[in-house]
Amino acid sequence: MSTVPVFVGLDYSLTGVQVCVLDREGKMLGNQKVPDQVDAIVHSASRFGPVHSAAIEACCGASDLAEEIVQRHGWLIHLGHPGYVSRIKQNPDKTDFSDAHLLADLERVGYLPRVWLAPKSLRELRTLVRDRQALVRQCQSIRLRITALLRDHRQVSPCHRWTQKWYAWLKHGVELGEHSRWVLDRQLDRLAWMTREIRQGEKHLHEVMQDDRLVQFLLKIKGVGYVTAWTLRTEIGRFDRFRTGRQLARFCGLSPCNRSSGSKMADAGLIRCANPELRRVLIEAAWSLIRHQPRWRKLAASLRERGKKGSVTCAAVANRFVRWLWHQVMNNIENVPPVDRPAVAGVPVHVG
Repeated sequence: MSTVPVFVGLDYSLTGVQVCVLDREGKMLGNQKVPDQVDAIVHSASRFGPVHSAAIEACCGASDLAEEIVQRHGWLIHLGHPGYVSRIKQNPDKTDFSDAHLLADLERVGYLPRVWLAPKSLRELRTLVRDRQALVRQCQSIRLRITALLRDHRQVSPCHRWTQKWYAWLKHGVELGEHSRWVLDRQLDRLAWMTREIRQGEKHLHEVMQDDRLVQFLLKIKGVGYVTAWTLRTEIGRFDRFRTGRQLARFCGLSPCNRSSGSKMADAGLIRCANPELRRVLIEAAWSLIRHQPRWRKLAASLRERGKKGSVTCAAVANRFVRWLWHQVMNNIENVPPVDRPAVAGVPVHVG
């Protein structure tokens, strides 16, 4: 076996892992598909020399695979941003062979667009929070179908929707056909079941995060509730992996998208490459902050006086709040939880 370090690209899929190995000059030493087993992957790459570093495109299962390789064999592994890697490729054809080669080459020259490898404990918490988010979206979908069914039969509600009185009217006061009544009853049963599941999920989240100091720190901010605190805790994870508050705001999708060209200066709304659920929660939190805190109420009022629309005002408040929050966390690091560091050595902390 050679003693010259090599660079490895891993293209992960359910059927196996494509392993590409390059030397320092970019010469391909091997590119083959192996079973989805850590020992097989390591053997396929290490026979050409000691591994300097490896790259794997971030996807479902990639984090677990990378963490297992680091824990068992001490590799330095970087996760690549799938969107940026796809743009760099600029190739209409897609094969595991070419994808693994591209990842290895980007890692060799240091151009791999990296994302953060969150520790397993944080990924588990994300699973809980995202499961609750999925249930909430399903509830919203059921409610839309119920109201659409009522409009289809020209039924006008005698009271406010989603109250006890309104539910009683749905069960006994709505005049529907036989089949429409059957569908409505099924939708109400599903909605009740979903609501119970959401409450069970929130109860479990309360139990697992009741001693989390970052969550408790966020809850002390007037206008920030449990859902916002849980989402920030799991989706951001570590505040110190961002160099500035502006960088954190961009990660949250709260920065304006620049569409300037030549002498033309223009914006095109908020950037799109962000976690939509994280951005939604922060936008909703901004409305709450405007109502409850004079500082943000004053900022919103000044923006409205300059002719800014309500949606633009809310996004600007959310942007400023996230930047302010970054400074609060970084300046009070002793009073804020030591957010979990990666449990393994060799996993760098990068924005993503």
